[in-house]
Amino acid sequence: MDHKRRGTALIFNHERFSWRLTLPERRGTSADRDNLRRRFSELGFEVKCFNDLKAEELLLTIHEASSSSHIDADCFLCVFLSHGEGSHIYAQDTKIEIQTLTGLFKGDKCQSLVGKPKIFIIQACRGDQHDVPVIPLDVVDHQKNMLDVNITQVDAASVSTLPAGADFLMCYSVAEGYYSHRETVNGSWYIQDLCEMLGKFGSSLEFTELLTLVNRKVSQRRVDFCKDPTAIGKKQVPCFASMLTKKLYFFPKSK
Repeated sequence: MDHKRRGTALIFNHERFSWRLTLPERRGTSADRDNLRRRFSELGFEVKCFNDLKAEELLLTIHEASSSSHIDADCFLCVFLSHGEGSHIYAQDTKIEIQTLTGLFKGDKCQSLVGKPKIFIIQACRGDQHDVPVIPLDVVDHQKNMLDVNITQVDAASVSTLPAGADFLMCYSVAEGYYSHRETVNGSWYIQDLCEMLGKFGSSLEFTELLTLVNRKVSQRRVDFCKDPTAIGKKQVPCFASMLTKKLYFFPKSK
């Protein structure tokens, strides 16, 4: 990728939701946001972060990004940190169809990204089990003396694997049908390990190979501290669906 700039990276971070949704607060997600912002900035992306946007605001932001010119960019990257359900992810006030978001970047909608990688990273739960069925943990501890305890929680509900089109790379924090784990202080397992691998190999290793390393690292984790005793010892395996037509590297750009 030898364009003038690396490209735009959008991070949509959702920690708190409308009371009508009865979704738990996603404590620890700010750590994910900050880690991602740092790592992608190091790789040359122009990173823009958005917190707790309502659906209308999120869709407007995505539409503006798809309508912008990416002619001088290598690629486009978008991250969603939220809860999920079926083929949707949640904004602050309601859920949004993932294909509505990715569809705005297909060739007929965003010609300046034709033939360029379009990377979507989704940190959200995708099912109702760990490696064996368990009851979802949706309760958040609000006691002040527990705020600094690194408890493992899950991102409630589920997200389905979705096709997106040529030159898309869909990265999911967990395989379909399973919980995605998040620590209330350090952030989610997936984003922690993704950022670690980006720091070590982001500018040298082919990106899907890096994602495979992330899969392995996350799979070696286990739940040690959780309010749900049946979750202790359980695991998680991320996955990605690549529709890329070329190898993807983020080599440093010459100054």
